Amino acid sequence: MPWLLNLKETYNANKKEIGVFKKNVYGNEFTLIPIGHTTQTSHIEVNVTKDGEFHSAEIIDKNYSTTIIPATVDSASRSGTAVYPYPLHDNIKYTAGDYVHFSGKNQKVNHYEKYMSQLKKWVDSPYSHPSIKAIYTYLKKGSLIEDLVKTKILCLDDEGKLIEKWNKKYLELYDERPEIFSVVTDKQENAFIRFNVHSPNELLDKPWRDRSLFKSYTQFYSTQLIDEDICYVTGEKLPVTDKHANKIRHAGDKAKLISGNDTSGFTFRGRFSKSEEVASISYLASQKAHNALRWLINKQGRIIDGRVFLIWGNNKVDLSLPWENSLIFSSEMDVEIDVSTEEKFAKEFSKAIDGYKYSLDSNVKINILVIDSATTGRMGVLYYRNMESKFYFNKVKEWHTKHIWRHSFLKENNRIFYLGAPATSDIAIAAYGSHASDKIKKGLMERILPCIIDGRKIPKDIVRSAFYRASNPISMENWEWENTLSVTCFLINKEEKLGVVLDRNNSDRDYLFGRMLAVADALERSAMGPNESRTTNAIRYMNSFSKHPARTWAIIQDAIQPYQAKLGKRSIYFTKIIDEIASKMNIEDFNDKPLSGKYLLGLYSQRYEIFKKNDD
Repeated sequence: MPWLLNLKETYNANKKEIGVFKKNVYGNEFTLIPIGHTTQTSHIEVNVTKDGEFHSAEIIDKNYSTTIIPATVDSASRSGTAVYPYPLHDNIKYTAGDYVHFSGKNQKVNHYEKYMSQLKKWVDSPYSHPSIKAIYTYLKKGSLIEDLVKTKILCLDDEGKLIEKWNKKYLELYDERPEIFSVVTDKQENAFIRFNVHSPNELLDKPWRDRSLFKSYTQFYSTQLIDEDICYVTGEKLPVTDKHANKIRHAGDKAKLISGNDTSGFTFRGRFSKSEEVASISYLASQKAHNALRWLINKQGRIIDGRVFLIWGNNKVDLSLPWENSLIFSSEMDVEIDVSTEEKFAKEFSKAIDGYKYSLDSNVKINILVIDSATTGRMGVLYYRNMESKFYFNKVKEWHTKHIWRHSFLKENNRIFYLGAPATSDIAIAAYGSHASDKIKKGLMERILPCIIDGRKIPKDIVRSAFYRASNPISMENWEWENTLSVTCFLINKEEKLGVVLDRNNSDRDYLFGRMLAVADALERSAMGPNESRTTNAIRYMNSFSKHPARTWAIIQDAIQPYQAKLGKRSIYFTKIIDEIASKMNIEDFNDKPLSGKYLLGLYSQRYEIFKKNDD
């Protein structure tokens, strides 16, 4: 299980990040969770004094509701009717001693008693903490709901019971809809409570951000784990667990990477009689690996339709991502964006990536992980690679510098050009269109990743799909076609190994047909007025031209004759180029055999050559 081992080592190398909250690119708070803890969305914050008296309470803003809470292996994965209390923060039915009185419901198992019994063990242990003692002292009074009603956090009906669901009829009792119903999606009794210790004389750390409290619980809970076995991750004899973390991708994620709780289905039965016979994993290794994975996904993972794409280094987690375009190193490079600088670009990119590579510790291992869930409860590893940083960066460099193409994008209504490789998201748009579903995009990204990391050939169906779309420009807007054309040329060029610079000596039939089409397009475009933006005949007939080039060329030639007349002597320039191209083609090659992707390379290079000369 190398991916678990490397995640565990990543956790050990980044312990300073434990409890340090940051915001990711989506504006969500995240942190590296301590061992024996999980995260929960809290709704109500209850403040108690150091003497264990109720002080105040408030509804928690949704932007600050993520709470690190201590957890047992059972409570972290509780579901349905299972009664497994969290050790400190929990919902009302566990933490309120007066719950039965205010709810009017009888419980088969007293949630409050189980909660208090578990909390008392921690309070009485050598690893107790002052904040825990204060909270325990208060909760022993069994007056939590009463106090929350008095502070107008919770609300009762006319019979003195908790209102289960808000209804307009309760406006007779309350002037407006209570705030609690804005944060709790169902019943008030399911509101999650987090506790804080208030002191007027000193500034105390919040329990969900207090490192000393994290350490207190981790040390206490480690004494509660007694079943030891060989850990398949570390190779050591340690306390093991058969329950592993969920909430891997987000707070509501129920899918688990490791699960063996199905004793009646086919998870392991037929090969093993007990789940422990499959593999045993220590509690410590499981906690570190899963907590590191959560942190990395929030920090730098890319999620498309539930599928996670993640790259990190054990000792240095921030890395250049191979699925981005070549502009990721633009700040490191000083090179003019011109096809004639293709060789210079490769050298500059190599210097930039080498500088990044050598700034790392030589022992840094690079991990590439792709995970996704097949059901709401099960998740699997779809792709995993662990490699030396030198090998990884060499592969990234090769992808971005070998057989590159010229690309562009719009920024503030200006078209920005760059050399190199496109982003994988641009490849998805080129192959399947801008309206392709996330399901299609995540599948393409998973298939392209081995092409970058392992040097595999780009799947033919992706290239073929992009080729057909690039050959049908009238089916999309001009900006999309221009992007599709450049990306398709990049994909085709990975096999054909030609350059962006026009190859005047190339006598390949398809390449020459592409050049001729580009000249016809440029001729008509030159004859059009500056305010005309319609599609030229060459572009309109492009799809037909790719299937029947000889027959369609005759149609295009007839269509551009009026524009040749309009240009007058200026048309001689274009006519000479067409004659030059035609002279290189064998007479038997001028037929209706469908064109290959090479014609797009010839089209692009010839267009660039003509328009570049006009700009000069």
